Amino acid sequence: MKSPVRRCRDVESNGTGHVTGFLQPEQRIPISKDVITAYSAPAMWFIKDACGIVCAIITWLLVFYAVFVVLFVMLLPARSLTYSIVNGILFNSLAFLALASHLRAMCTDPGAVPKGNATREYIESLQLKPGQVVYKCPKCSSIKPDRAHHCSVCKRCIRKMDHHCPWVNNCVGENNQKYFVLFTMYIALVSLHALFMVVFHLLFCFEDDWSKCSSFSPPATVLLLILLCFEGILFLIFTSVMFGTQVHSICTDETGIERLKGEVGRWEKVPCREAIRTAFGGPLSLSWCSPFSGLSCKPSPQEHEPVPQGEIIEQDVIEIPLS
Repeated sequence: MKSPVRRCRDVESNGTGHVTGFLQPEQRIPISKDVITAYSAPAMWFIKDACGIVCAIITWLLVFYAVFVVLFVMLLPARSLTYSIVNGILFNSLAFLALASHLRAMCTDPGAVPKGNATREYIESLQLKPGQVVYKCPKCSSIKPDRAHHCSVCKRCIRKMDHHCPWVNNCVGENNQKYFVLFTMYIALVSLHALFMVVFHLLFCFEDDWSKCSSFSPPATVLLLILLCFEGILFLIFTSVMFGTQVHSICTDETGIERLKGEVGRWEKVPCREAIRTAFGGPLSLSWCSPFSGLSCKPSPQEHEPVPQGEIIEQDVIEIPLS
């Protein structure tokens, strides 16, 4: 279940043409989200932004660096085989889930509205009531649903857009917020686990001969551990803050961009429990922690007719009935 997609307001017949008030939620005419999104994006979603691609590659390289140091500097030379196996499985599992969540957040359509659907034919198909208006995005010529904002990087209007994150090279929106939350959570756990192992390894090296605590030379070992420690602290703080911010946004049913623009209070908010279920795809279960839930190799069936095509309407505020 996703939030209903709406963008309608009352227009008083005062001759000014100005919008004078909002419709109550029960009076608004919903625009079917299925129609809005059925042809919004191809099966594979990827933003061709140079900065975002570089940031995404850096993210993966930093995770691979942490895996290298943990395995070859700390775990393989460890005395206890049990310690190495348990921590190796735990750390690599968390790192794998973090990268899988990053990939899903990066390659999932965040909730893009189709470009160029601001046509007379499409608006007439919505069957809105006279006296209401719909809004066209002047940048991508799309009919903007409620709580949708235009992203200058993705060059699309995104439903419930929270922000554009260069580290995942994508917007965080209605469809991929769960994967972004999982990505920040698993990176924070990976960083915390790495920091604990660095502390234990340094204590072990100080108590024993440095030549026995690592297959690398003592200066190289210290340098690798310091870099890992710095990386772990930095990412632990950053991802913990992002994780808390995203959970707060979900619970309060307010996105970051809505708070920034002062748009809060313009819609009927849902309770925290319902908002969390909506974001994570159902009742509480282990699938909440899985970046693979909902993943399918089968193409999605085309259940809806294509959006009627035609010439783009010039007005940004379009009153019903169409003149």
